[in-house]
Amino acid sequence: MRKMVFIMLLAASLQAERAKVTQHFNVVTTKVKKENVALERKYYGYTSVDQSKVVDVVPRFSGFVEKLYANKLFVYVKKGEALAKVYSPEVFKAKDEYFRSYRYGKKQGALGMIRSAKLKLLLLGVSPQEVDEVIKTGSAGELTTIYAPHSGYIFDKSINEGSSFKKGSRLFEIVSLSDLWIRIKVNDSDIEWVRGLQKFRVAFTGLNKNYEAKLELIEPKLDPKESRYTLRTVMRNSDGKIYPGMYATVTAYKKIGDRLVVPASAVIRKNGRYYAFLATEFKGEFEPVEVDVKRIGERYIVLKGLKEGDVIVKSAMFMMDSDAEINSLY
Repeated sequence: MRKMVFIMLLAASLQAERAKVTQHFNVVTTKVKKENVALERKYYGYTSVDQSKVVDVVPRFSGFVEKLYANKLFVYVKKGEALAKVYSPEVFKAKDEYFRSYRYGKKQGALGMIRSAKLKLLLLGVSPQEVDEVIKTGSAGELTTIYAPHSGYIFDKSINEGSSFKKGSRLFEIVSLSDLWIRIKVNDSDIEWVRGLQKFRVAFTGLNKNYEAKLELIEPKLDPKESRYTLRTVMRNSDGKIYPGMYATVTAYKKIGDRLVVPASAVIRKNGRYYAFLATEFKGEFEPVEVDVKRIGERYIVLKGLKEGDVIVKSAMFMMDSDAEINSLY
């Protein structure tokens, strides 16, 4: 009887010993801790011009180009910068009428006539400074300057020095790149997840900087071949390094609050289950514990199996896994 009890106790002791992994290497450990976590999903897209930042320069009179300052595509112009000097018979006549009306109206007190003649010039698109010059210089002035109404790049021009143009024709297209659209494709299964998101993190190959984009519109049209939605986000191009046509990696993220997290390297998958190696009360000994986890980037959220403050193996998973498998621990 005593012999049988001894054998049972010995077997129990051996079983307890087998439930540990003794690691003789320098094992790096980490603590299970709580962090403010955000769920992430990556998408890919490309940049394009924000259509609200496109301005056409269209004269309200016909004329001839005497001097062209903005004579190359893709040059940057500032708001108020001179684009061209032109001669327009219509504007020249309106200037002369304004000068005559001013000189006559001052004497006769016909202020309404003066205002009408001045308004005609302003409605033709002549700058207020040029209108005032008519009175200051006492001359109608043959040439009229066309100014940039908005800062940006010349993406298109339809005139050269010496060209003629008609009223209503587009002379320049000026595009500001201060903001850009990023259009990304999203599967219909993800659309509800991203619908409530406001901010996205954007990265470009070769640039060591992350940008932020905001959701502007979920385009109400699906590609029937792909059955995917197109999300239109808008990004502030604060440093001017991003141009239309660049490919972007767009990360959608949603904050979910404080959660227990561990590095991805601290968890291994075995036979459909996940394990971490928990430090025991004895130095250098670890035991595999089954955990319920959810992957987020380079980390796992721990749903079950570990608690805050637990010390687990951070690396050397191959060695720990081999030792545990040899001893049939799992």
